[in-house]
Amino acid sequence: MSRQYSLQEVIDKAVLMLKENQQGLNFSELVNKTHQSLEDAVFNTVRTHCVNLDQKVPDKVYKPDRGFYRHIEFREILTHPEPQPVIEVQETQNEAPQKIYESEFYPLFADWLVNDLEDCSKAIPLGGNIFRDRWGTPDVIGIRKSRSSDIVKHETEIITAEIKIEASELITAFGQTCAYGLFSHRTYLVVPKSASKEELGRIDSLCMLYGIGLVYFDEKNLVDPQFDIRVRAQTRNPDLFFLNQKIKLIEDDLF
Repeated sequence: MSRQYSLQEVIDKAVLMLKENQQGLNFSELVNKTHQSLEDAVFNTVRTHCVNLDQKVPDKVYKPDRGFYRHIEFREILTHPEPQPVIEVQETQNEAPQKIYESEFYPLFADWLVNDLEDCSKAIPLGGNIFRDRWGTPDVIGIRKSRSSDIVKHETEIITAEIKIEASELITAFGQTCAYGLFSHRTYLVVPKSASKEELGRIDSLCMLYGIGLVYFDEKNLVDPQFDIRVRAQTRNPDLFFLNQKIKLIEDDLF
């Protein structure tokens, strides 16, 4: 039976997790460790309470980088975050293989864009044929707006992503991602890390040439896909006609 923990209880435990991990934790790691340490806690509640932890307890937590948290005690000791080891959970021999659908990764990547990469203020899964044209619909779309506390404001930006779990569809996915540039300031291509080195090498080079963000992920792990940014997306000016045409269809959901 699940137990409801208060905001303060979750924050206190999250701060403790950071105190026990001197190098710091990215957002996903922080949420997972905090959730595991709270018996019968609701995962979504823990995740919600961990968002913007540095703003909730600025005297105890700070961000040395986007989506990365560290206890304030270690600010002077460390200058650069280091990746933490990942525990792999293996399936038992008698357990039937689980069928994973591509769409199941859409909300996970949307959350990663907001809380780990911090490239969006809000992101939502899309997919399907919502935009109703041959140029396709992004799997994830997000918006980046200045916060009221920001001294220097920036223009509102649209970020889109195409996710593929089949290595055989990478070149098709690349073409779709290029098309999203018509109405996006930044675009991301999310591909399975199990693809061949040759395929990944070509996609890597293409993304750098065309300013597309490239992210690897574990397409067999819905618990922790381990999204890994390989190429940063470049900001470009979309065609405002197409941008407004598309956003009008999802305005209420995104804004």
